[in-house]
Amino acid sequence: MNIRLQVINKEFTYLLISRIVFTSGMKMVPVLLGWYLYELTGSKLALGILGLSEVIPAVLLALPAGVRVDSSPKKALILKCLLAYIGIALAFAAVTSELSGALSSTHKTFIIYGIVGLTGLVRAYISPSFSAIIAQIVQPDELVKAASLNSMSWLIAAVMGPLLAGFMVGFWQVSFSFILISFLMIITFFIFSQIGEKQISYDKGKSRTWESVKEGVDFVWKQKALLGAMGLDMFAVLFGGAIALLPVFAKDILQLGPQAFGLLMSATYLGNFIAIFFLTKYPLINRQGYKLIYSVAGFGICIIIFALSEVFWLSFLALLVSGLFDGVSVIIRGTIFQLLVPDHMRGRVSSVSSLFVNSSNELGQFESGVAASLLGTVPSVIFGGCMTLLVTAIAWIKTPALKKLEY
Repeated sequence: MNIRLQVINKEFTYLLISRIVFTSGMKMVPVLLGWYLYELTGSKLALGILGLSEVIPAVLLALPAGVRVDSSPKKALILKCLLAYIGIALAFAAVTSELSGALSSTHKTFIIYGIVGLTGLVRAYISPSFSAIIAQIVQPDELVKAASLNSMSWLIAAVMGPLLAGFMVGFWQVSFSFILISFLMIITFFIFSQIGEKQISYDKGKSRTWESVKEGVDFVWKQKALLGAMGLDMFAVLFGGAIALLPVFAKDILQLGPQAFGLLMSATYLGNFIAIFFLTKYPLINRQGYKLIYSVAGFGICIIIFALSEVFWLSFLALLVSGLFDGVSVIIRGTIFQLLVPDHMRGRVSSVSSLFVNSSNELGQFESGVAASLLGTVPSVIFGGCMTLLVTAIAWIKTPALKKLEY
């Protein structure tokens, strides 16, 4: 892989390092909370509500947050969000520590839901900010490569975070792990602060907030290939995601501990990383739309295999291969975003994307918790994999613009 982009542009290097540290900390949170809540309540539905707690504020604020991102200095906005995450991590540390011993399990659970809701609020701003600032740091002819490297940095952290959290749950108190996360946020703050201020290309005085929101939605609606890619990924993750139930699979089905849970949490992201590393060196050529649809179908098949597995190595392999397929989707979506979206609309379009893609993870977590409570753990995941295959078939028939996608 050509690393010239990383060393020739110091600010992009700061961005990559800060994203790795930040995402490592954030990806530790669902492992810690998932294991802690399942130990505390023994409820699959409680795991599902955990995702719903985050997605509600994230969805409600996503579109107006996109306008704020486009009309604000992105560096300052990201730094404010990082400060908020430091406070959130310390709040998690307090509620999971011995200091909260006087609280009942129910009270602790609802307090955790409330704090998770705050993470959804902050995420509505920081996620599109990170996506939008890339184009202000690198040259236009470097955007495709920058998008791939940015995805890879995120995935490195997405592998490291759950692995570290799984081992920490086994050896240390959960509250100590959240203190470590707060230190990671502090480190991220100081690294990211080395990036200079960037010019705002959006004229915030030209229209009202909701008119600006409508501009972002209209842009996505007219870009049928982008809309199709977002929609396909949203429904695939909504139905096919098994992440929410991994504590149940690790503890009750595979009869393993938190370390194995951390490995399972990392498996999909490890597959993502391998795929994106390979595709950065050997980019997809021609018929990317077809390849996207094939990959989502492969993802659904892997989820069904995972649901049926009763041995750790097969479960890990199924999730790893599902990550390989998902990595193709990540690369295609990230590339068409950087190529098709003008700089002054990146915050708003990224926020629309978060409604389709990012929030589907938490909605999928809620769907998984509800389905597992009604159908049982294994049948609910098999159902989700089958629904992913159905969504893929519908996309094949109903979205000709997606099949014609090439770049």
